[in-house]
Amino acid sequence: MENLMWIFISAMVVNNFTLSYFLGLCPFFGVSSRIGTAFRLGVASIFVMVITSVCAWALERWVLPYAPYLKLISFIVVIASTVQFVEMVIKKLNPTLFRALGIFLPLITTNCAILGLALFQTSRGYGLFEGIVFALGGGAGFTLALVLMAGIREEAELSDIPSLIKGTAMNLLIAGTLSLAFMGFAGLFSASA
Repeated sequence: MENLMWIFISAMVVNNFTLSYFLGLCPFFGVSSRIGTAFRLGVASIFVMVITSVCAWALERWVLPYAPYLKLISFIVVIASTVQFVEMVIKKLNPTLFRALGIFLPLITTNCAILGLALFQTSRGYGLFEGIVFALGGGAGFTLALVLMAGIREEAELSDIPSLIKGTAMNLLIAGTLSLAFMGFAGLFSASA
């Protein structure tokens, strides 16, 4: 049980996909202008990550030992089909959210954080439960990064910021500062394990 807790904490904070590995930057910069939208995309990403984790485990166990050359393509097919399912559900249940997420919902398919999850999980040899916990932690970390960025960007809109750094420059400064803050957790997992 302690190992599962450390896998979760490591994936969420210490080895955050976005702020430590710089994966998933497209939605990180594109959807993080409003907290509500960022949170909802994060929840959708968590769902896709969990399904991808289960499928990656099943593929690694029963298919890929016989056809290892199918690893990347099979992971991409799983991610794309899961995203299509999520997109259809969101469009049916919450059309307003579907319009708010816009192009970024289908872009979850190309979110390298999700592909990174599948590759990291299989290369680390995680079992089914470890993989699900890893996906939940990675998704929670991705959601945390999105929400933190959105919160800071919303506050920055209300602040008197010089026009020289408004926009992209400000977003890059915020992202760099968040990344530096999360790098402070770098020794946590190795020191405690």
